[in-house]
Amino acid sequence: MRKPLIAGNWKMNTKLEEAERLVRDMLAELDSIGNVEKVLCPPFISLAAINKLIKGTSIELGAQNMYSEDKGAYTGEISPLMLIDLCDFVILGHSERRQYFAEIDEMINKKIGKALESGLKPILCVGESLEDNEAGRTEEKITSQVNAGLAGISPTSQLVIAYEPIWAIGTGKAATGKQANATISLIRSMLANTWNQETAKAVRILYGGSVTGSNIAEFIVEPDIDGALVGGASLKTDDFISIVRQTANLKAAR
Repeated sequence: MRKPLIAGNWKMNTKLEEAERLVRDMLAELDSIGNVEKVLCPPFISLAAINKLIKGTSIELGAQNMYSEDKGAYTGEISPLMLIDLCDFVILGHSERRQYFAEIDEMINKKIGKALESGLKPILCVGESLEDNEAGRTEEKITSQVNAGLAGISPTSQLVIAYEPIWAIGTGKAATGKQANATISLIRSMLANTWNQETAKAVRILYGGSVTGSNIAEFIVEPDIDGALVGGASLKTDDFISIVRQTANLKAAR
């Protein structure tokens, strides 16, 4: 059975002191919850401090982005070599990076290759716009993003994929569990065809988009959904703990 994973994407929120306080507030309860992988993805400036706070616990860290080169004249960028001693995961291809920073599939593909080469576990984000969804182009869009993102990448269960419909991110309008599972099932079928059945069964695929403690159960009970990439709710101690606890309990009951 794939171990469920809940990752909290804090985006561009929390100063260092706020980040440390948030982790301290949820640390004991999060650490006590077993049978689920728990990943916090704070801003770059807080990674080192939070790395120290969670040392010796079951909580892991992820970065929100990285560049596709180890070092060089790339002002303002963060390389995988700067991250590898601080965190285990890195979010790549988030729709906000695609929209606001003009990241294209080829760029994301290079980042995924470099992350895996460096020993980081990439969380590849894919998702369709409201326009694509309403026009019936969800399958076409997701297929294109997954194929381009994984072009030339060898089969590996170290990859995590997050299906985040753009129309559901930060809008309060989540997909239904069955809608999300149908698209995630499509992604898993693509992995089986592109790579192999064994790897497709091992790769964890998450849902993201307005996930809260109130609706997480709807997604977690679905067979192909292995967890969630959580945005706003990951900044709320009680809500995030509830999401993690419900995920652990529901998956253990299956």
